[in-house]
Amino acid sequence: MDEGRIHLLARIARGGGTAPIERPASILALSAAAYGARPQDEATVPTGFDPQAVALFESIVEAAYLVATADGVFDDEERKAFERVVVAACSGMVTPRQLQSLLGDLKDQLDEDGVDKRVAALAAPVHKKEQAVEVLRIAALLADASDGVSEVERQVLGKIATACGLETSEVDRAIGDVREALKS
Repeated sequence: MDEGRIHLLARIARGGGTAPIERPASILALSAAAYGARPQDEATVPTGFDPQAVALFESIVEAAYLVATADGVFDDEERKAFERVVVAACSGMVTPRQLQSLLGDLKDQLDEDGVDKRVAALAAPVHKKEQAVEVLRIAALLADASDGVSEVERQVLGKIATACGLETSEVDRAIGDVREALKS
């Protein structure tokens, strides 16, 4: 995936990137900032730290990861492209190393639990419709970025939508919104 495509996907993941200043930051950007500021190891948790935002960021990334791996293939090239898009979408708030560590954990959890358990787990911290829509939108974006959304990816998107309290029709809406944004 070339650099231009990475930046386009990152801009779309951030919610467009051309919004007026009055528009609040995207859920992805806000949760990425919390995740990036998360204390490492046994460090003291800083004042104002929001563990819910960290859990939401992990849910967004896990949803995209589950869709990306749904076809059984997530080779080094796909993984590197995935990492580059997510890091760029987070505007440097999350380091490549942090994301690589998270993806390693997600792989282990998926191998141990299976897709259905992981979908249920990623939906647990998603409490608002706006959050659920963001989780689905980012997953649809990364699915469509690699040669369109396959049937198995669409099925996983449907499971994510349902687990997050959305109608399955939201899957088509998310995919349509992503495709429209990719045209611009």
